[in-house]
Amino acid sequence: MTNSFNDISVPLLPTERVDDLLTHDLRIIQSDEVFSFSMDAVLLARFASVPPRGRVLDLCTGNGVIPILMTTRTKASIEGIEIQPRLADMARRSVALNGLQDQVVIHEGDLRELYKVAGHGVYDAITVNPPYMPLNGSDLKLNTHQAMARHEIGCTLEEVIQACVRLVRTGGKVSMVHKPQRLVDIISLMRKYRLEPKIIRFVHPRAHLEANMVLIEAMRDGKPEVRLQPPLIVYNEDNQYCPEIMDIYYGAKEGKS
Repeated sequence: MTNSFNDISVPLLPTERVDDLLTHDLRIIQSDEVFSFSMDAVLLARFASVPPRGRVLDLCTGNGVIPILMTTRTKASIEGIEIQPRLADMARRSVALNGLQDQVVIHEGDLRELYKVAGHGVYDAITVNPPYMPLNGSDLKLNTHQAMARHEIGCTLEEVIQACVRLVRTGGKVSMVHKPQRLVDIISLMRKYRLEPKIIRFVHPRAHLEANMVLIEAMRDGKPEVRLQPPLIVYNEDNQYCPEIMDIYYGAKEGKS
């Protein structure tokens, strides 16, 4: 099976489909057999500071949605690394489907080892949507793809932050989306490895509910100073997306002041 878009054809496996990313005529290959992207990836792609040119890296890239979305914001060279072969292959085909091979490169490999090939301090900005949950016995009930996406099986939070500090240049930015319950761990580990938190924004499903996501940006060897941005509210009282969420999804603005 193949899918054609803008006269570009890519092969699809029987369980795969092509979804609309709702902005800039971009598409993404997804499958129910593996972990599909969700709102956290879209918010991170719009929140992160990315240079107009240079080199950007997305860790735990999954099916490549964050690198693909970031092409709407920068002409920088963007790389993604994914440890799962199936997801890395889907990401490469999604890049090809959108004709972005000249800007986006997907690596299959272990983020903990990338610095040995790429070198130290070679990226201007790094994004990461890591597995949220520490490993526990219930993870074995999930299929391999879903378990690795949700739980710290292939890498721990500390290993992700270590990889970031090895790969980002001094003064470069590292942007992450995670669960608020892990915020103390994130800040402690970032400071341990010389990443200084600079911007934090909480995401709330509704104005009266507690945050269920946190966006955080840090600077390699930055000075101590952090800004808390206004909360980002997803749904209004009518159960519709708030205007800022609509802007973020449709690419009208970058979602960051």
